[in-house]
Amino acid sequence: MSEAKTKYDRQLRIWGELGQAALEEASICLLNCGPTGSEALKNLVLGGVGSITVVDGSKVQIGDLGNNFMVDEASVGQSKAKSACAFLQELNDSVKAKFIEEDPETLIMTNPAFFSHFTLVIATQLVEDSMVKLDSICREANVKLVFARSYGLAGFVRVSVKEHTIIDSKPDHFLDDLRLNNPWPELKSFVETIDLNVSDPVAHKHIPYVVILMKMADEWTQSHGGNLPKTREEKKEFKDLVKSKMIYMDEDNYKEAIEAAFKVFGPRGISSEIQQISNDTCAEPSSNSSDFWVMVAALKEFVSNEGDGEAPLEGSIPDMTSSTEHYINLQKIYLAKAEADFHVMEERVKNILKKIGRDPSSISKPTIKSFCKNARKLKICRYRMVEDEFSNPSVTEIQKCLADEDYSGAMGFYILLRAVDRFAANYNKFPGQFDGGMDEDISRLKTTALSILTDLGCNGSVLPDDLINEMCRFGASELHVVAAFLGGIASQEAIKLVTKQFVPMLGTYIFNGIDHKSQLLTL
Repeated sequence: MSEAKTKYDRQLRIWGELGQAALEEASICLLNCGPTGSEALKNLVLGGVGSITVVDGSKVQIGDLGNNFMVDEASVGQSKAKSACAFLQELNDSVKAKFIEEDPETLIMTNPAFFSHFTLVIATQLVEDSMVKLDSICREANVKLVFARSYGLAGFVRVSVKEHTIIDSKPDHFLDDLRLNNPWPELKSFVETIDLNVSDPVAHKHIPYVVILMKMADEWTQSHGGNLPKTREEKKEFKDLVKSKMIYMDEDNYKEAIEAAFKVFGPRGISSEIQQISNDTCAEPSSNSSDFWVMVAALKEFVSNEGDGEAPLEGSIPDMTSSTEHYINLQKIYLAKAEADFHVMEERVKNILKKIGRDPSSISKPTIKSFCKNARKLKICRYRMVEDEFSNPSVTEIQKCLADEDYSGAMGFYILLRAVDRFAANYNKFPGQFDGGMDEDISRLKTTALSILTDLGCNGSVLPDDLINEMCRFGASELHVVAAFLGGIASQEAIKLVTKQFVPMLGTYIFNGIDHKSQLLTL
């Protein structure tokens, strides 16, 4: 095993070589390397990203030693970006690291082109105006963006990208692609060679459930006008039919067949979600189309032609009670069909690339193969601009959350995290940031929060006084335990975006450390 494979062995089991290669090619920019940003970047450095750039114009202060493990006593008075960068690189010397001593908010305002060189930007502890500006910059440059902020015992994480396409969404639960209700000729031929009435009890106990169910489905359709079971009663009757073929009570293969009977009842063809993706306007390829949309165009052609309404076969089968010979033969049939589908898809992708004036080999075989394997699990995430959410959120959703006991705390913190920025803009400090004047800060923050609610169209809505008091008590501090948690969430979302695996959060993730709750708000 190579050194890289040994180093990243555990994570390779999760996102595979394609995912790791994407990480190793990624260039990550971190804005502000306080505890939240340092914790987020630490996880990505350990994961093996290609390069990092840390942007922070502040110096290390004594107070930083209590909440940031990426600085030490020797760093006090020195550049925080330089110190954090040095400590981060110690964690993984394969990662290229550099730092820029500049205030991130100044950089956002004066040099927007700077961000176009990165794969992904993690922006921590930014105020609202800078968030809005950076979001616009990153969308224009097609750079992925993750916001994270910890504020006392609360905080948020939000992903922002114009469009994020996912090939391997890794759903928790997904139906095996066995095609029991729509078998192809080779699978039918194999099933026909096996006799369910075999006299040898050992052989009878080792017929794979795929064979049992296909034979039972065939028997059922012959007596039901070519239709598979639809109603609850019919499905029960079908299971009873399977059970009736059991000879001995300890036949695990028949028990598996009864439990897997629902795989026969599933609808044929592609899901409504994949149909929707195929019908998207982006599925009409042009020279500017991403690889994903070129492959979707090929998928659309495949489904209408060779696929006969189905996506390319995945090619894997689950474990099941079976003789070794039957299982291996079955496995070969599924793999051969998947390989044949892949070759058809590969040709279609090449033809489309040629048609739109691009190199026919520009999309690699492993990428097309991964697309074919996961064609039933494709996902598209499109995110609202931060400015749109801030200026025109769903008033109905806000009011619903404020009235819901489970979501009122999260919604309260969402409003207050915006209110503290408006407070800071008006008074040149965050509420409770300095000693003295706490009562005045509480009063001012309450007025500011009510003003935001009114601006959002939530006249008459109020926030609990306890929540406002706590927000002032936080004093804009970054507690390490909260920063580590939110930094971990931010890095998790960054990995999803870079590897294009798993589905990133849609909405604003709010952490409420007072009530030990996490909620996702879609506004």
